[in-house]
Amino acid sequence: MTDERNFRSSYYEKVGCRGVEEKKSLEILMKEKPWDRVKLKQFCLRFTVPAAYRNLVWKVLLDILPVYTDSHEYVMEQRTDQYNDLLYAAEMLDRSANTFIPIANSLYKLCDSEVDVYWICKRLTEIVKSMQKDLPKLREAFQTMLEKEDADLYNHLLDIKAIEMLPLTKWFNCCFAGVLDDTSLTKIWDKVCSGAPKILSFVAVMLIITLRRNILKAINVDEVLRHVSEIPEQCEEVVANKAIELWQYYAQPHYLCDFVINSTH
Repeated sequence: MTDERNFRSSYYEKVGCRGVEEKKSLEILMKEKPWDRVKLKQFCLRFTVPAAYRNLVWKVLLDILPVYTDSHEYVMEQRTDQYNDLLYAAEMLDRSANTFIPIANSLYKLCDSEVDVYWICKRLTEIVKSMQKDLPKLREAFQTMLEKEDADLYNHLLDIKAIEMLPLTKWFNCCFAGVLDDTSLTKIWDKVCSGAPKILSFVAVMLIITLRRNILKAINVDEVLRHVSEIPEQCEEVVANKAIELWQYYAQPHYLCDFVINSTH
């Protein structure tokens, strides 16, 4: 029975049915009044948010919009006024910033509204700021996980003294904006917006593992840094998908229930 279910699940996903079911499940959650932010977070932690609803869901998760849908229009009017008042200040931000600008550049491609770009970027930047104290733990988690998942690759990076030179802090601070393509980023940012910035360590691990063939050939730090800065386009979504799988395996809370699937029955 397990094999049959796995076969059906794989088949449905290939023909696009899984996405349809996830969309229906999300729409059911969005019919609740008020929305249940916990359920929305759990949905995002388990699935990829359908593109049609992503901006709206992110804004609710990040407390840009309230859970009361009747207030959305009014609140966005207020957010727009605030955005216009603060636009000059935002434009005067230090252009060398390693956080705000890369995230904003990616959001400009993902959002239709500059107001959405500003507020989502502001909230993501706040998440990055709040996790600064945890950066050493994220780096440590990266090394521990890499050693566990690919000891040969980990040891090679140690041997050529490249492990400490990887641009992990830069990757974490920009949430991989400008590192991965926008399609891949959205899957990662679903989790970050849902309160799981630790997934960034898993993304770093899978990025290195995905590039293992070239990295194992590298004989010095410069060659490693060149490889990680030239990620083949076809590898970027693989990195995101594998990172989510790895994160779900190691970090997904065991108490998450199948509320989404059950809600469709």
